[in-house]
Amino acid sequence: MNTLKIYALTLVFSGLMASCKEQLEVQNPNQPSSPALKTESGLISFGQGVYLTGFRDVKYYDGVPGYFWSGTIANHELMGDVIGTDIANVFINQIGCPNQVTLDDGTVLLNPNAPNKQIDFIRITANVNSTGFQNSTYYEWAYMYNINNASNTILTNVDGVTFTGDAETKKGVLKAWAYWWKGYAYSHIGSMYYAGIINDKANGEVLNGTNGTYIAKEAMIAEANKNFDAASKILVGLTANADYTASMQGLIPSFNRVGKGGVITPAMWIRNINTMKARNILVNTRVSAMTAAQWAEILTLTNAGIQAADFVFTGRSNATGDFLSPTTGTVSAKTTGANNTYKISERLIQDFKAGDLRFTNNFKQRTSAYIGETSRGNAFFTRFDLVNRGAAGSEGSASVITFSNTNAGGYELFLASSYEENQLMKAEASIYTGKIEDGLALIDEVRKAQGAGLAAVAGISLTLDAAKEELRRERRIGLLFRGLPFYDARRWGLLETGRTGAVALSRTGAVSRNATITYGYLDYWDVPDNEIAYNAPAAGSAPTKNPKQ
Repeated sequence: MNTLKIYALTLVFSGLMASCKEQLEVQNPNQPSSPALKTESGLISFGQGVYLTGFRDVKYYDGVPGYFWSGTIANHELMGDVIGTDIANVFINQIGCPNQVTLDDGTVLLNPNAPNKQIDFIRITANVNSTGFQNSTYYEWAYMYNINNASNTILTNVDGVTFTGDAETKKGVLKAWAYWWKGYAYSHIGSMYYAGIINDKANGEVLNGTNGTYIAKEAMIAEANKNFDAASKILVGLTANADYTASMQGLIPSFNRVGKGGVITPAMWIRNINTMKARNILVNTRVSAMTAAQWAEILTLTNAGIQAADFVFTGRSNATGDFLSPTTGTVSAKTTGANNTYKISERLIQDFKAGDLRFTNNFKQRTSAYIGETSRGNAFFTRFDLVNRGAAGSEGSASVITFSNTNAGGYELFLASSYEENQLMKAEASIYTGKIEDGLALIDEVRKAQGAGLAAVAGISLTLDAAKEELRRERRIGLLFRGLPFYDARRWGLLETGRTGAVALSRTGAVSRNATITYGYLDYWDVPDNEIAYNAPAAGSAPTKNPKQ
C-alpha cells in the first residue's frame, strides 16, 4: 500500500471538530512514533479513532452519496437491488444499473450506456485514476486500508506503553481490537475485490516502503480469518474485569454503547468473530459450489456464534454527527422519504409476504410512481417510500423492527455481524444439509424477533425449493441495509442469470409483474486504478483484474 493509506492518519487526527471532544477524544499523532501514542490514554483514543479513519475520512469525498455507511455500502445495496437511484454523483446510478429490464409486454429497457454494460462502464469510465473521486470502486478499498493502517499503528506501539492497573488486560484489549479490525478490513477487501494487499507495517515505519505484492481474493479471506483468530486467541485469556470494561468504554463511544451495542465481553466478542468467519465462507462461495465440509464449518461457527442477548458492533448518530449524521449518515437515512438519494426497489417490496408487519411498519405507497431521470437507469422506478419512524406522529409499532429513524441516535446500524445474520446462516446451512425443518424454525425465530407477525413456516412440510425461497426472502428483509444483498445476488448466481418473475415499472409507470431483470454486474471488482497508478504490482503478484468480461 502506498497512497491510499497515508492520507487518513494525518487528516483524521489533526482535523477533528470541536464537538467530538467528549465522545471521540482522539489525539493528534501523525506518525506511529508520535509521543501521544506512547501513553495509555493516547493509544486508547487512537483506537477509538477507527470510527473516523475507517468510515469517514479518506482522500476523496462526495457529499451526495456521503461517507462509508451511506455511500460505499450503498454500492452493495444498489447491486443487490434493494435500492435504486438516478443520482449520477460518483456514477452510483451506473453502479446499480442492470444491463436491461424486459417488461411483460416484451419491451426492453436497456442500460442508457448500451451497448456498454456495467462492467464496461466501470473499466472504461469509472475505475480510472484520472477520474479521482468519481471512481466508485476506490472507496471501499481506501476505507478498509485506513482501518488496517490504524490497526497496525496500535500493534506497533502497544507493547511500548506503560499501563496502569491490569496492564496485561489493557494490552490484550488493544491487541484484540487491532486484530479484529484488521480481520474486518481484509474481509471487506477479499469479499469485494479480485485481489488485495497484506500489510502489517504502520505508516511511517522505516521498513514499510511500498508494498506492491498483490494476492488473490481467497488469500485475503484467509488472512482476514488469521487476524480474527489472533483476536480470539487473546480474548480467550481475558476476563471482563474493571480494567477490561474501562478500556472497551474508551474504545467504543458512548453513543454506540446503547441497544445492541455495549461493552462486548470477551466471550461475546469471540462469538462475533465466529459469525464473521462464517460470513466469509458463505458470501465468497457460490451456492452451487458449496461443499459438505463448508456447510459443516458454517454450522460449527454459527453454533458458536452470536447469541440473542449478545452485544455486537453497532453505530449510532448523535446531534452533532460526530460519527454518523442522523439524516444523511446511513443508506437507511438517505433512502427515507420521497425525494432522497436512494429509492426503495420494487423487487424488495415484492419479497415481503402478505401480512408482514415489517412492511406496514416501514413502507408506504406513493400517490404516484417515482420515474425520475430515465436517461440514468432502467430499474429504479418505484411506487414505494421508506417511512421515517422518528417523525412525530409516524412512530409506528415499537414491537416491530424499524428500518428508518432520522432522529439523533434513533437508528441502529450494524457495523459487522448480528444475531439475525448468524441465525439465517445457520438456517441456510441446515436447509442445504437436509435439516429443512431446523432451518425453517430459525427463519421463524428471526421473524418473531423482528415482530413480523407471520405464520410459522416450520412444521408445514415445505419442500426444499420452498424452504430455500423462504430463506432468500428473509435474508433480503431481515438483513436490510446491512451491506449483504450484493454478496447474496453474487453467490446465488443472479448476476449472470438475472431475476425472473420480477415486479418492474415502465417509463410511464405501468406495472409489470413478470419482468426479467438482467443484471450483468462484475462479481468482484478490479483493484482500483487509484492504487495501481501509484503502486504497480510487483513481480509474482496475483492478477489485479477480474478476467470476467
